[in-house]
Amino acid sequence: MARRRLALVGTGHRAEMFVRAATREHADKVQLVAFADVNPLRIETHNRWLSASGFSPLPAYASADVPRMLDREKVDALIVTSVDRTHADHIVTALDAGRDVITEKPMTVDAPSCRRILDAVAATGRDVSVAFNYRFNPVHERVRTLLSEIGEIGSVHFEWLLDVRHGADYFRRWHRDKANSGGLLVHKSGHHFDLVNWWLGAAPVSVYADGRLFFYGDQGQGFTRPYARGSDAPDDPFALDLRADPRLKELYLDAEAEDGYHRDQNVFAPGVSIEDDMAVLVRYDTGATMTYHLTAYAPWEGYRVMFNGSKGRLELEVVESSYAGAAAAHGVTLTLRPFWSPPTPIEMQPYDRDGHGGADKRMTAVLMGGVPDPLHRSATARDGALALLTGLAANLSLQTAAPVRVADLLDLTRR
Repeated sequence: MARRRLALVGTGHRAEMFVRAATREHADKVQLVAFADVNPLRIETHNRWLSASGFSPLPAYASADVPRMLDREKVDALIVTSVDRTHADHIVTALDAGRDVITEKPMTVDAPSCRRILDAVAATGRDVSVAFNYRFNPVHERVRTLLSEIGEIGSVHFEWLLDVRHGADYFRRWHRDKANSGGLLVHKSGHHFDLVNWWLGAAPVSVYADGRLFFYGDQGQGFTRPYARGSDAPDDPFALDLRADPRLKELYLDAEAEDGYHRDQNVFAPGVSIEDDMAVLVRYDTGATMTYHLTAYAPWEGYRVMFNGSKGRLELEVVESSYAGAAAAHGVTLTLRPFWSPPTPIEMQPYDRDGHGGADKRMTAVLMGGVPDPLHRSATARDGALALLTGLAANLSLQTAAPVRVADLLDLTRR
């Protein structure tokens, strides 16, 4: 059987998972045949890494030449790992050319481009798979199978903490500009909104949000720094020294002369247009509600999710690092609390925890390796739209201080 031919646009750091999966883990099912990027030096870096691992370098194309790449390299599916604001153009280009798409989340960053993607899917009959890898985490799969134990879900409380190491990274990269990323409510919380949609089998109806830029940026809490770039301040814990990480140095520091992109900006410098502390209330079409909070400057990293049901409660706490700078902890506490009975701790079977708690390899096994997916973890364009619209509605609510009906942003019943 012929292998599926894949090409990738966007050769930054988040391309590495897909390159590894295509060239190593699932090379019997797929073949990576070309790279495209706005920066040819980053493509050269990926090709050096491939050559060092015994693979042949791949043809290189400019991002503007994706249509030519699709035809010339006889591509079956395009992997999109470029800057979020560019996703829609690449996705629609591939769909219109009769190709399927695997895209990093978020699928796009605004409602009009989301409509373009959905219309292209409907017109072409091609598939868009959104890489919501959190669905593939074994802990989250276990949560989904346990929810029936607590009956109909009335409400969810979801708190996510990014520590000051991980959280700060969104404020030194292109993500710090909301025009690029949609802000954390789109780029990061989209993962969490999608999880709740998938867990509940529900769609958001209305969203209210409040939040602000509290900690980072030039108006943050007194943490101003005199430098422009983290590589100039290697002793500052809030700085990223690209020279200290050989792979980041090759991908970004050594390539920045080509496009001027600085991966190591000062997180307390001007130019941050995204929030770092946000609260959201969501009503779903099942009648359930969710209260959600994202903090991007916490001392530890992890999350808590509580489900209240007609027959009891399910509680999850995950500690990913006990403090900023600590080694990954992977502490999981999952507790089922039925009415009138003692709580039941749920034990997890051992699993590979590398790559988002083992989720990355499990996801690419489905998207590239053809592994069966009885839990329907693979996310479609509609799933991508539902997660996106929750974040977009929350962003609009931040501006208007009023609840937002999701259908007012984009009517998903329209064909």
